[in-house]
Amino acid sequence: MAKRFLQQTRQLRNLPYICRHLNSSPPSFSSALNLTDRSDSTILKPILTPSLDDIAITTTNTITESATSPPCSNILNFEDGKELFSSVSTKRLMRSSLTLHMAAFEPMVDVGIWVMNSRLMVVPLMRNFILETVKHTFYHHFCAGPDLEEVGRTILKLRGSGLKGMLDYGLEHATDNESCDQNLKDFIQTIQSTKSLPTDSVSFAVVKITAICPPSLLKRVSDQLRWEHKDSSFNLPWKRKSLPLFTELSPLYHTPNKPQPLTIQEEKDLQLAHDRLQKICEKCVETDVPLLVDAEDTIVQPAIDYMTYSAAITYYKDDDPIVFGTIQAYLRDAKERLIQTTNAAEKMGVPMGFKLVRGAYMSSEGRLAAAYGAKSPIHDSIAQTHACFNGCASFMLDQIANGSGAVVLATHNIESGRLAAAKAIELGIKESHKLQFAQLYGMSEALSFALRNAGFHVSKYLPFGQVGLIMPYLLRRAEENRGLLSTSSLDRELMRKELVRRFKSVIV
Repeated sequence: MAKRFLQQTRQLRNLPYICRHLNSSPPSFSSALNLTDRSDSTILKPILTPSLDDIAITTTNTITESATSPPCSNILNFEDGKELFSSVSTKRLMRSSLTLHMAAFEPMVDVGIWVMNSRLMVVPLMRNFILETVKHTFYHHFCAGPDLEEVGRTILKLRGSGLKGMLDYGLEHATDNESCDQNLKDFIQTIQSTKSLPTDSVSFAVVKITAICPPSLLKRVSDQLRWEHKDSSFNLPWKRKSLPLFTELSPLYHTPNKPQPLTIQEEKDLQLAHDRLQKICEKCVETDVPLLVDAEDTIVQPAIDYMTYSAAITYYKDDDPIVFGTIQAYLRDAKERLIQTTNAAEKMGVPMGFKLVRGAYMSSEGRLAAAYGAKSPIHDSIAQTHACFNGCASFMLDQIANGSGAVVLATHNIESGRLAAAKAIELGIKESHKLQFAQLYGMSEALSFALRNAGFHVSKYLPFGQVGLIMPYLLRRAEENRGLLSTSSLDRELMRKELVRRFKSVIV
């Protein structure tokens, strides 16, 4: 019997395009090219690769090929465009290919980003015009819709293509308790909406702690936690039971001086934040939808981890975690924290789940560290970040094989996907529900489909909400993807080949 324990900008490189499902070779010219958008076709997106995900990697002592497992290169098939894009209509594929080539033309994107970050955005008439333009370009490429009704349709289309959805209502950076309470209602409504969807269509609900606890308070709490790590005699009377937050590699420069204790009001506000997270967790338990807590800047991440882990040791179901934390592999302390936290949770008999990502705050982290005269908390090279991600993935795959923990491997790097897939097959956990692969909506469609075709559970991260609300998310995508569309041609090449094949099939 299930036992439940209730306890950010430089330039956008990604101009949008949309792809839909198609039938590869119907009988007539119009149907052969599948130029009609059917209501039951699935909205899909092109491969756009984040900056830390675009370069092939060489790893040592992480995930390696086994003599008894299939070669990595044979596990994921990117050669058969007909199979990869079998559910994408030719009309949509043409549009996607065209806009992807446009997005690779850097001057055009530069102008667009300059406008989005200019003073024009404070002029109401211009702001409305710009947001409307963004809505029909970037927004439609990266986002699942403005409301739950549209998101529901998107999820059903994804399900038709063998993918799941991760619901992310784009709420973040609340300013006070009133806005936090309103965000809580919206999160609860989002989770509640999954009841009207097929049970296997939503893999996670996503929340940012900054939406239910003001960042200013999270900064204060993080200062307290960092100082406690420096000085164990520092008393935190408000602290709840949680899991380890720091290692010797963890950045502590954000708190150079002993912070003042939390005020009575700050403690009350922190309690309110815990209460909000608790209500979200309870709704996730009720709907049987796991909760994924996103990572943010290191200046507030200790408090985010603290609240996440406190909830994780309270809410879980048998051996399945309900609350998943996020590890950003571009941080020097990522693997050590992952191992330390996982081991501590095991000793408590608590199943712990993590989402592994490379990271989304690289520039801001560098600027902040420089302001403190400290070394950046991020690895010195992309190769080190790749190695860290793969090392973390290897560790979590071993944990799953040993019956403990769960992981979401959120990556757009093909080599990482191949390596992890090979090890999962070797360990016999390919079909385990505790192993998920994930890519952002509008990115890495070929990787998503290749993993799906290989038999893995694959989800798409679905940010949704009105265009103005989603702007911070879109700007982070710009930061992540700086300058890479012009150098990464895999999706464009795959789409071009598939279009050529389809037109040849009609002409011949």
